[in-house]
Amino acid sequence: MYYIGPHVSIGGGVANAPKNAKALGATGFGMFVKNQRQWTAAPYAPADIEAFKNQMASDGYTAAQVMPHAGYLINLANPDEEAHAKSMGSLMDEIRRCMSLGLDKLNFHPGSHLRKLTPQAACVRVAQSMNTALAQTQGVTLVIENTAGSGGNLGAPFEELRTIIDGVDDKSRVGVCLDTMHTFAAGFDIRTRDGFLATMEHFDRTVGFTYLRGMHINDSKVALNSHVDRHESLGRGLLGIDVFRCIMADARFENMPLVLETPDETLWEREIQQLMEMC
Repeated sequence: MYYIGPHVSIGGGVANAPKNAKALGATGFGMFVKNQRQWTAAPYAPADIEAFKNQMASDGYTAAQVMPHAGYLINLANPDEEAHAKSMGSLMDEIRRCMSLGLDKLNFHPGSHLRKLTPQAACVRVAQSMNTALAQTQGVTLVIENTAGSGGNLGAPFEELRTIIDGVDDKSRVGVCLDTMHTFAAGFDIRTRDGFLATMEHFDRTVGFTYLRGMHINDSKVALNSHVDRHESLGRGLLGIDVFRCIMADARFENMPLVLETPDETLWEREIQQLMEMC
């Protein structure tokens, strides 16, 4: 089964995430576990946790269908110790929120070296940070997202994802999320079937499909190899539609969250149906 759905809001309470996804006919979804642009947030009340779990059960979702996304402020590659400590504190809080909600993944951006470290040293710092977080938590896999590669951001070359994974002690709790728009902006031409399959072969050879835990399904407002992160609604950008047909016809992408992060939420229901019709 393909777990397809958008990144939904938790506004009004975390239990609204599955409720919002179900209203759109989604078979999977993404969500934040707290405000993504703040370092801290009030802890969940026990009633919030119970309401979320009850709503998940009522709407027929399991943890396998959900890809929680960590906050945007987190930068595990930050060379500044004080700033890095804030990132670690926020990451740990979000992992524990996932644990309390019964969710088994947390997707995060690997961060930026801020042009103060080499990419290699920054990848090692990310891996060491992940080791610290994983050693103090249980049951949640940290899922590294590939990036467009702007501003010193790590994770555009697949080799950097591999370097981070190589430095993680507990390989059973590390994974990767591939974003179609980021992949294109990073220089991989996935617009055709041949280009997509060649890119996936390179990913498998470099990182390994065994580490793939989900995808972000987005079209692109920007050109190939632009290294700029600008999402577009499906079929309205520069990626075209063939890449999405390839994904939906490939059994390797079943049973993992395929999360829409497209900008026009009024199109989400239609985009879900569009993808399902490609299966």
